[in-house]
Amino acid sequence: MNEVGWDEHYQARALKIHDERVHQPDELVARIASEWPASQSKRALDLACGAGSNALWLAETGWDVTAVDRSAAAIALVQGIAQQRKLALTTHVADLEAHAFAIDPGAWDLILMCRYLQRDLWEPALLGLAPGGVLIVIALMDDMDTTAPRRFRVQKRELTEYFKNADGWKVLHQSDGRASPEKPKVADIAIRRD
Repeated sequence: MNEVGWDEHYQARALKIHDERVHQPDELVARIASEWPASQSKRALDLACGAGSNALWLAETGWDVTAVDRSAAAIALVQGIAQQRKLALTTHVADLEAHAFAIDPGAWDLILMCRYLQRDLWEPALLGLAPGGVLIVIALMDDMDTTAPRRFRVQKRELTEYFKNADGWKVLHQSDGRASPEKPKVADIAIRRD
């Protein structure tokens, strides 16, 4: 989908902001963030944040959040909800594919890439983590029945294979093909920098 398509998608989604299900965080994000040690800093970067479900929830639970998306409509939606809920978070409109947002090395405790696949961001995201930081990647799986472009879908075990040999990293969670009746099949991984 191009930038105009994404803006239209999020403008339509803004009409549903009163539906609380729209703003529930991903289960893996909620689990990892909820288990975060109280003594550790809580700086989160949500790449391709979309409607901001994860970013908003993290801000509500005490995280210092930066949310990035290429869609100005998505960022406006996140800002509007944050203002309604009196939440402080930083937002950026940036085209990640054009590398318009730099991930500073060692700057983040939690980096999210949820339902967004850009393989050349995996390494900068890993390097962007502070010691003890966690990267969570949740990606749609390739489904032979879909018309969606395959470059935005992962193959079975692709996340596991990419991250399994990373020195100085520990896989906290990995799954291929997790699905629910109302959501498409996803692969996900949470990896911590030791």
